[in-house]
Amino acid sequence: MSEHVQFNQKLIDFLDASVSKYHAVSEITKLLTQNGFMRLEERDSWSLEKGGKYFVVRNNSSIIAFVNGEISPQETGLSIVGAHTDSPSLMLKPNPIIRNSGYIQLGVEVYGGALLKPWFDRDLSIAGRIFVRDKTGELSERLVDLENPIGFIPSLAIHLNRDANGNSPINAQTDILPILSQENLSDDLTGSPLEELLKSQFMDPEDSLLAHDLCLYDTQPASVVGLSNEFIASRCLDNLVSCYTGIEALLGSSHGKLSMVVLNDHEEVGSLSTTGADGPFLESIIRRLCKSWIDCDEEVVKARSMVLSCDNAHAVHPNFSDKHDPNHRPLLNRGIVIKYNAKQRYATDGFSAAFFKDLCEEDIAVQSFVSRNDMPCGSTIGPLTAGKIGVRAIDIGISQLAMHSCREIIGARDPLYLYKALGKFFSIEQ
Repeated sequence: MSEHVQFNQKLIDFLDASVSKYHAVSEITKLLTQNGFMRLEERDSWSLEKGGKYFVVRNNSSIIAFVNGEISPQETGLSIVGAHTDSPSLMLKPNPIIRNSGYIQLGVEVYGGALLKPWFDRDLSIAGRIFVRDKTGELSERLVDLENPIGFIPSLAIHLNRDANGNSPINAQTDILPILSQENLSDDLTGSPLEELLKSQFMDPEDSLLAHDLCLYDTQPASVVGLSNEFIASRCLDNLVSCYTGIEALLGSSHGKLSMVVLNDHEEVGSLSTTGADGPFLESIIRRLCKSWIDCDEEVVKARSMVLSCDNAHAVHPNFSDKHDPNHRPLLNRGIVIKYNAKQRYATDGFSAAFFKDLCEEDIAVQSFVSRNDMPCGSTIGPLTAGKIGVRAIDIGISQLAMHSCREIIGARDPLYLYKALGKFFSIEQ
């Protein structure tokens, strides 16, 4: 079995288990714990050992893991890999039950810049977390995955919408409400069938459901596709593939210097939160790390550090190749993409691009992406992280098709390329 096939088998298992960002962080927590990492709590004082392996979770949706160096970070700086745990999705509203034309539907809110058409005619389930008060009055948080397909968003027949294949717009308030079940005359019209389902599977009879963070997800598992098995199709490849690959690279890193993986939440909605890249999470952890060393100047550490912001890049679509700049058309399975933008929507500059190309020169292919001048550019955690903590940064990523769809495509060889590049990054001196 080839190396990339072995790597992808574990990646696919992770993707299938990560039905929400909360489940993704839970899976990463298990992986870190199994490999000797110790969980730290922000509300406690820390006593860090040289060479120790640690992680910190915030809001169960963002996580920072690091290997403490044998040498002071003032001498080596920090090698930081960043990615994000969230993906565009359809989130359930606080009071989601809608009764309409004999059906029970769910009210949803669009999270992030989601492509809406791919959500139609899919087998959908619900995952996330609920907050419960038990009979003693104690509040608790519980992971939820209904697993079975319990809803769908049917397309309107073309006979009723002759412009369905044209420019027919999708109204996010009225057109994407999933059907949960059919209404019967004997139903309790005042109750919530979703709440009853959650209670039957995740709660005791005396428990009260107080709140939830739940989303829809496509139940189709991740799969290897293509005539030569050259592609991977899955939900949330943007950006769970970077999360998993970064953690795997950290697990194989040496203990010589301080290596870190930062997985932020809320990238898809601007990153301004306690768990986002435009929030205080990373800066707080760096400050506490520096305080654990004698005579360690935090500003010197930052000046010696580097962030690799890993987020997927737009591969050229063969049906729409004119959407790319002619000289910057990344292909699947052709290596890691360096992302450029003169307006600093990506953090790459000449120094960081040269650094990364030199890192990959021997055995890892590198491509370049820059948007056309007449098309807007997305952004990542890279510029936000660099601006927040004052550290050099570069934006890189695996190329993909169907970005922000509920089912995306990457090249089957590219995750291993990224893993090897991140491993080399963790192994070198700054």
